[in-house]
Amino acid sequence: MRKEVQMSGMFGAICKRECSETLFLGTDYHSHLATGFGGLVTWNKRGMARKIHELGGTQFRAKFFEDYKKMRGNRGIGVISGEEQPIFLNSNLGPFSVCVNGRISNHKTLVKELYLEGVSFSEMGKHKESVNSAELIARLITRGSNFVDGIEKMFNKIEGSCSLLLLSDKGIYAARDKLGHTPLVIGERDGEWAVTSETSAFPNLGFKVRKFLGPGEIVLIDEKGMKEKSEAGSELQICAFLWIYTGFPASDYEGINVETVRERCGQALARKDNVEIDLVAGVPDSGTTHAIGYAMKSRISFRRPLVKYTPSYGRSYTPPSQRIRDRIARMKLIPIEELTRNKRILLCEDSIVRGTQLKNYTLEKLWRSGAKEIHVRIACPPLMFPCIFNISTRSIKELAARRAIKVLEGKAIEDVSDYLDPFTRKYQKMVDRIAKEIKVTSLKYQTLNDMVEAIGLPEKKLCLHCWTGS
Repeated sequence: MRKEVQMSGMFGAICKRECSETLFLGTDYHSHLATGFGGLVTWNKRGMARKIHELGGTQFRAKFFEDYKKMRGNRGIGVISGEEQPIFLNSNLGPFSVCVNGRISNHKTLVKELYLEGVSFSEMGKHKESVNSAELIARLITRGSNFVDGIEKMFNKIEGSCSLLLLSDKGIYAARDKLGHTPLVIGERDGEWAVTSETSAFPNLGFKVRKFLGPGEIVLIDEKGMKEKSEAGSELQICAFLWIYTGFPASDYEGINVETVRERCGQALARKDNVEIDLVAGVPDSGTTHAIGYAMKSRISFRRPLVKYTPSYGRSYTPPSQRIRDRIARMKLIPIEELTRNKRILLCEDSIVRGTQLKNYTLEKLWRSGAKEIHVRIACPPLMFPCIFNISTRSIKELAARRAIKVLEGKAIEDVSDYLDPFTRKYQKMVDRIAKEIKVTSLKYQTLNDMVEAIGLPEKKLCLHCWTGS
């Protein structure tokens, strides 16, 4: 069984006086990334105050609205994650708290190694027999002669990725994973400092971006400002899926805005399409902007035959169980029959992972509402490989493209290189099979080259493993 750090959103703040309100609000702006647990830690001269809640289907701000008011200190870190974080340790390096984001592929091996060294663990992970990943990272850091040395040693020990925030009496250490797969950004507000996973946490709190951390870079922020402790590496492999689906529209990664990338993706889809349709629509939320881009380029009306009930239903991929994911997918989208009946609809979506939610809880609603045709356009290539750095995609057998290949080949195959080229006959047969499975009039995917061009970074600086396996 795999043990891993689930996708997390992290925020830290150092203020002139109390930081708790800034910390509370900044952390809340990461609610789109996870729904498992939320945690806040503040530091003052008497020690650290920590609060963790299991969120389930509850909003972060509802759980922590009363707690944060009681937390004292001018510095703190917060996280929303799939596991209980932040972790607190009294250690040979002094007391500290840490929260993490990423996935540790060799989690089980590292735990066994530490057990053999006599290390004990106090926090359980998301599975009863597992160790909390944030505590594993914390224990690895304590092997160093200081926090920076410990973080660097941890980077060299783990397989996968791990970005982190570490709170101590010296300030907040922010460290981005060695390949820069997940982002960390420093902001400043009138002499106060913050660090965030998502830059969308900054504008309403008055922070301005001062630095995008580079891969493997470690900085310390304190009351005096920002200090580089370990310089960035030269190899960047940031997750391309951040722009396509995971990221919030108002966020920037490497200085490139998510919303504008999604518009460009939609425009690229429209440039290579000639289907006759009555309207363009998107699957809320991330698919909406891809659809806006398609409508801009095609000059066909953008309409909303499906609207999301935003007050209580978030993303369907973040909840921990399939049952909850299915319920959210079923309940969150409400069809508008007046915009659907007898219409030829082009529906943009960010991706197809399993395809079951798209088929059963999105397309079925449009068909029942009287759609004449439904043409689906996907903003990225077919997902072929599970993510090795986070939980953007899961196991191979769950992927719709792999299921289609299994049907076509009569068995599951390891080498799928013949299905990666969009200009081959096998690729088209795979797409046709997926279209048949999800029951749509037509289906087209974005090409890898067009997606990379829409993002605007060189291909070598992007992690494209989910699509290429490399």
